[in-house]
Amino acid sequence: MRFALIGQPNCGKSTLFNSVAGYKAETGNFSGTTVTFTESRVRVQGQVVELVDLPGSYALDGLNPAESETLRYLDSREGDVIINVADASHLAQSLELTFELLPLNRPVILALNMVDEAMRLGLRIDGEGLSRELGIPVLPLVASKGRGVKEVFVRTVKIKDESGKMKDEERIQNSVRFAGIQKLTAQERHVRAREVAGRFVTRGEKRVTWHDRLDDVLLHPVWGYAILLLVLFGFFQAVYGMGKIVEPPVLAFFNTLTKGALRPFGEATFLSEIVLGVMQGIAAGVAIVLPYLLPFLFGLGLLEDIGYLPRVAFLMDAFMHRIGLHGKAIVPFILGYGCNVPAVMSTRSLEEPRDRYLAAALATLVPCAARLAVVFGLVAFYLGPLAALSLYMFNLLVIAVTGRVLSQMMPEDTPGLILEIPPYRVPTLKNVTSKAWFRVREFVIEAWPVLIAGSAVLAVLNYFDFAYIINWFVRPFTWLMGLPSEVGVPLIFGILRKELSLVMLGQALGTNNFSTVLSSSQMMIYATFVMFYLPCLATLSVLKRELGTRSMLAISALTVLVALLAALFMLGLTKVLL
Repeated sequence: MRFALIGQPNCGKSTLFNSVAGYKAETGNFSGTTVTFTESRVRVQGQVVELVDLPGSYALDGLNPAESETLRYLDSREGDVIINVADASHLAQSLELTFELLPLNRPVILALNMVDEAMRLGLRIDGEGLSRELGIPVLPLVASKGRGVKEVFVRTVKIKDESGKMKDEERIQNSVRFAGIQKLTAQERHVRAREVAGRFVTRGEKRVTWHDRLDDVLLHPVWGYAILLLVLFGFFQAVYGMGKIVEPPVLAFFNTLTKGALRPFGEATFLSEIVLGVMQGIAAGVAIVLPYLLPFLFGLGLLEDIGYLPRVAFLMDAFMHRIGLHGKAIVPFILGYGCNVPAVMSTRSLEEPRDRYLAAALATLVPCAARLAVVFGLVAFYLGPLAALSLYMFNLLVIAVTGRVLSQMMPEDTPGLILEIPPYRVPTLKNVTSKAWFRVREFVIEAWPVLIAGSAVLAVLNYFDFAYIINWFVRPFTWLMGLPSEVGVPLIFGILRKELSLVMLGQALGTNNFSTVLSSSQMMIYATFVMFYLPCLATLSVLKRELGTRSMLAISALTVLVALLAALFMLGLTKVLL
């Protein structure tokens, strides 16, 4: 038995999926987050059900790649029942998709999500009347709070059982009933949806709430940007503060643990070097990466669930157009701060190939959570959070200049941004924590073993004096940037996982106290280069799959060029300032 979740972007479809399947899909308040379908098995009334979260789609006949993916799946006839998740506060808009689903002659349930928000806006929906009009079950739902979730799935199982017993005459009647809908054009569906919503939605008086007053400030053309800077500053201070509290004692503990682990093997032996490398990899993951990564991802999820990130997208629309991109391209940028892989994948939500290429290229320059470890573990820890924040501001400047140059080379008009701003919501601790764990789990399961293995490999290279070969290969770059030749190995291994460029830096330089071997200028330059140069292996793989080998190689070369120029600029700047 298989249920397919389908709905327009920002309707809460993935939130419903996560509430029953665990956190296995990105949940966001902006469109374009879910660009491929996600599957999971759940148990409903003793039966195992395959639950499929399809990409957010405004229409099935659209040219958007995500919508094409949804239509392709529905055409495959794999779903037994369609759960159409609709935003109750925007019913007319949501019903346009519903009218496309009804003619598929498959059981459909309309789940009216966010009914609490609709009530706040003074809207009352006659669910029973709407159900009679459409001929399908219509159920209220507040997925973010778990209200009505059980009822939706219990009713879905029931309608599946009922459809199996449906007689041929009833099937024919349903086909006749929806034949007219199937022939509707997009404009006619729009008119019909407004007419139906007008009959079954009662509009009360909307009160001006604190949400509206808050938006007047947060979206203000002047104060909005000032508050954004304050939010970012506070965010960086919080992440830095928590990391600085945790890192020193944990590092001290692992230093003691490492000394104990090395005693049985003697000094400077082959086995002792490997054990040292493994222990350094473990310690770096626990003491250097996680203290910054975990609060960063938790804070990002908090801002996402509150509803502030879509407002950031609205504020940044003008910026996106100045670099020659559609405002919708802000989605890959925001996702990029978590991980560049979903950032590149989300470019499917852009209609034009030119926009997809530009957005993907620039998204790889966004410092992901792994690069965050370098910025915070190196720059923020030794030079302070303001230095780290300045690097992120510099990153935006470099992306803007790069985007401007690329857009001049690939000129094309870009339309304005049509963005639905979701209401503010009170985030739940469970959802934010699950979201942070889902993202941290990738580091624990995938990245951390690579860090440990990489540290062990570097230990072997150092023992046999092979590291100098890699350092010699990278020396033209490190010499130009005024960096020690030993940083070549961490930079090369950083292509596998960006955390390695920090974890292995301590091993390559012989100490985790970087202030004794690197100047303030060198820390800034190294962090700048790591922020921009070659994406990690996983991102390169996604670039190849989404855009092709030529585009992947071109974007890779671009990142190296941008990284080198940015590092050289930082070299000159630090000579003046420091």
